[in-house]
Amino acid sequence: MKPREKNPPVDDAELLERSIADVASAIADPSRVSMLCALMDGRAWTATELSAVANIAPSTASAHLSKLLHGKLISCLSQGRHRYYRLAGSDIAKLLETLMGVSMKLRTSHKCMTPIHLRKARTCYDHLAGEVAVNLYDFMQQEHWFTDDGVGLSALGQLKFQQMGVVVLTHSKRKAVCECLDWSERRSHLGGSSGAALLSAFEQNGWLTRIQGYREVNFTDEGKRALHRFFKLKL
Repeated sequence: MKPREKNPPVDDAELLERSIADVASAIADPSRVSMLCALMDGRAWTATELSAVANIAPSTASAHLSKLLHGKLISCLSQGRHRYYRLAGSDIAKLLETLMGVSMKLRTSHKCMTPIHLRKARTCYDHLAGEVAVNLYDFMQQEHWFTDDGVGLSALGQLKFQQMGVVVLTHSKRKAVCECLDWSERRSHLGGSSGAALLSAFEQNGWLTRIQGYREVNFTDEGKRALHRFFKLKL
């Protein structure tokens, strides 16, 4: 009689199903969702800060963070006695943004309760999101700032980015241009390494300001003038 295998092989389809179930399980808790949404600002947070956001005890937060770490949705960085948590990458941020869009779509019968400042302009991990970002993406498409396949900057796009002082990482594993579905606008904004570089330049140029611990951004007077000059957008 052939001995029974202790760990029978798992085919690719079953492995994929288990992996999807593990990710869904890691997200499926209101407290963990609150933590993930907070981390969508692209910055690193302490466990204490995340416990305050989720309105739970620090000990409970630690258990939730362990679950998110195990699911590889977040990463942890230790500096001295402190530990900081952040999203595991832009792909996780894109997944969360997509889930937000699907969730809002399923609640179309309810009045949108999203604060106006969040709908106007906010961060989506390392790039800009919201109404302003969607309008910028539409303008760049219409003015042919992207290549025909939509995954890179055209010669004109590269020139315009240079004029704004935007430096795009050329050796990044990410796509230079990647459309990201905006959950509040239900349209696309700019992601990828170009989207990250654009937000970074906006901040370095003093065109927008960010508040620690919040996703919304505010455009300065100089930033508003720059939006009109480069994108024909009036705020």
